[in-house]
Amino acid sequence: MPPADLRAALRTAASDPDRLDDAQAEALLGADGAALEELCATADAVRAARAGEAVTVVVNRNLDTERVGAGTPAARARVRELAAEAQRLGATEVCVQGPLPAGAPADGYLDLVRDVAAGAPGIHLHAFRPPEVADAAARRGSTVRAFLEAARAAGLSSVPGTAARILDDGVRERLAGRPDLPVARWVELVTTAHAVGLTSTATMVHGHVESPAQQVAHLRLLASIAERTGGFTEFIPMPFVPPPGAVLPAGCRPGPDAREVRAVVAVARLLLAGRVDHVQAPWPKLDAALVVRLLRGGADDLGGLLLDGLLDPAAGQEQGVTMGVADAARLAAAAGRPLRRRSTRYEDLGPGVPPVAAGAG
Repeated sequence: MPPADLRAALRTAASDPDRLDDAQAEALLGADGAALEELCATADAVRAARAGEAVTVVVNRNLDTERVGAGTPAARARVRELAAEAQRLGATEVCVQGPLPAGAPADGYLDLVRDVAAGAPGIHLHAFRPPEVADAAARRGSTVRAFLEAARAAGLSSVPGTAARILDDGVRERLAGRPDLPVARWVELVTTAHAVGLTSTATMVHGHVESPAQQVAHLRLLASIAERTGGFTEFIPMPFVPPPGAVLPAGCRPGPDAREVRAVVAVARLLLAGRVDHVQAPWPKLDAALVVRLLRGGADDLGGLLLDGLLDPAAGQEQGVTMGVADAARLAAAAGRPLRRRSTRYEDLGPGVPPVAAGAG
């Protein structure tokens, strides 16, 4: 896009982001230098209007199904113990990720929900990505809706909107190196969760084989789902990080640079405004300086503290990747904003975090 057209896109973004067309949004994704700074300042103004001044964080604990042996009788008491410990440490959310093993009982996913609820009564359980929802329904021979209704009744509160990658079937297959969950199926699973009263996150993994046009199309699709269901609590832009030793597809980038990360957060803020009003800075994948720049350029949330706990610190995939309250407060202060604790659904739970959680991990 010629410089004059980029200037016009920046003016439209500042005056009325809803009027940005796809070509303008793609151009903004390529902004650099002074144009990038202007884009980020515009996105930050929208952030202030839509999400307020606070930088928010949720006190949570992640459990990986494989690491805790979920789906086996011996693991059920352990899951209850780990959930109870997380609640004692001040966590308001337990996140469970990963499929159950092939030999798990037909209602193994529901047993997992029941065990977390029994160990930590009232805690918010955030669990089961779209492929796991499909797997759970298939195992019990029910519809997706019937499984989700049963899971909600048992204590499930929300589902991760992950496994989205880029919502383009060609990109998904190329990145996975095999057929991936089709976009239409992903949308069906997420919108069914919303329909039964569960909320979800919305995500995008970027910086690999996708184009700016495909990034924009992904954001437009998320916006359209949000308009229909109102079920997305936040958007999480996830920089692509290749596994160590991975052989990447031809033409695949090894992840986005800092310029792209900032542009993606800013453009997402503009395109999702009024539909998904919380945008996360994914701190586990970024250095602190870049996280602060994101908080000054459209992001309002830090996600979870990811407590390790003491009973089994290795029970989550992010073992050792824990943020202390002092670190979160420093990031917020560097961005010139206060830190507030939130629930999974963004209810304000006050400044800071409980003292036990502050010293955990």
